[in-house]
Amino acid sequence: MDFWQVFPVAVALVFVIEGVLPFLSPSRWRSMLATVALLDDATIRRFGLGSMLFGLGLLYLIN
Repeated sequence: MDFWQVFPVAVALVFVIEGVLPFLSPSRWRSMLATVALLDDATIRRFGLGSMLFGLGLLYLIN
């Protein structure tokens, strides 16, 4: 498969996965966003880095 076939599928799956929590429990999602808004930038960056590293590790295991 070519990159331009896989990339849109991957982006679409991200939107589907990101939409599950607000769809199932909007009040919990709103509460979570309010909690994240209170965190400092360094904590949010560490969480983002951890998410990226986890994703890269998962891709490595899959491929």
